[in-house]
Amino acid sequence: MPAKDDKRSRILKAAVKVFAQRGFYNAKVSEIAKNASIADGTIYLYFKNKDEILISIFEEEMAKFISKVRKKTESEPDIKSKLRIFVKTHLNFVEKNPKLAQVFQLELRQSNKFIKEYAGSKLKEYLNVAGDIIEEGQRHGVIRKDIHPGLIKRALFGSLDEVATHWVLMKNGKYDLEKSAEQIADIFINGIAKT
Repeated sequence: MPAKDDKRSRILKAAVKVFAQRGFYNAKVSEIAKNASIADGTIYLYFKNKDEILISIFEEEMAKFISKVRKKTESEPDIKSKLRIFVKTHLNFVEKNPKLAQVFQLELRQSNKFIKEYAGSKLKEYLNVAGDIIEEGQRHGVIRKDIHPGLIKRALFGSLDEVATHWVLMKNGKYDLEKSAEQIADIFINGIAKT
């Protein structure tokens, strides 16, 4: 079974590279196969089509990322620090994985199948990590109760998503995402903290 898993993994890694370079619609399965050093037909033993490859990348990488974010935030007792960790982990992921970030920020949104069928569940799971922190903060009197937690988590994600997309689209002079993470965390913490 390890050889089968290895091929599947190689296909997904190659797809990230090809999708980032060529774009989802311009990418060809044959290019992915070539980058994975396998025959074109082999891809179809693992995936039905390009959409399924793209969705698999999202599901697997998001599952790992969500697990990482949960682990980091759950080990921190301070609510404000948890929010900082959430923000920093998100933007650190973008900075450390530029090709994957490009696929997540730009290419996924071009797949109708992804938008209609898959975006909701993993995204909801990720947003719930932030939502759990916010609700915990409200229970402990650290975060204002007059703001709905769903609104806060979506506004926070929207900010992170926009900063990440802008960073991915910049050709030259990409700015420091670590500094941006601090500033975004400050904006949200100062805006939602109970005074």
